[in-house]
Amino acid sequence: MKALLQRVSEGSVSVEGEELGRIGKGLVILFGAGNSDTEKDAEYLAEKCVNLRIFEDEEGKMNRSLLDVDGEVLIISHFTLYGDCRKGRRPGFSDAAEPERAEKLYELFKKLVADRKVKKVACGRFGADMMVKIFNDGPVTFLLETRNGVPV
Repeated sequence: MKALLQRVSEGSVSVEGEELGRIGKGLVILFGAGNSDTEKDAEYLAEKCVNLRIFEDEEGKMNRSLLDVDGEVLIISHFTLYGDCRKGRRPGFSDAAEPERAEKLYELFKKLVADRKVKKVACGRFGADMMVKIFNDGPVTFLLETRNGVPV
């Protein structure tokens, strides 16, 4: 499972001109499920995302978590995180989970994040062609990966 975290001053997602979600200070999480991912992976990533200390304290050091700063989250399903570009000129997606399975893991991940008392959780629409606005703060971006519930 992969989660690309971007610390943001704001973010939003829309589909066909309809805004589905908007957040202020917090994280935009681009979420991808792989074909071998399990609920353990989703649990690990949810916990890591809300507790990773990537927000600045009074001294300008990354020492605060999303929960510490009362931040918001925008979660976007993003199967292209599993695009393999090592061969040829077209990405391969054989490592990405099948849509039905990926959607179940995406829904579980959203619930697990919300269950951790995040101020606001906004989401995109699974499988939709989305327009995502990300105002990356820093810029600060981290890629988290798991396999069998442990970091890769």
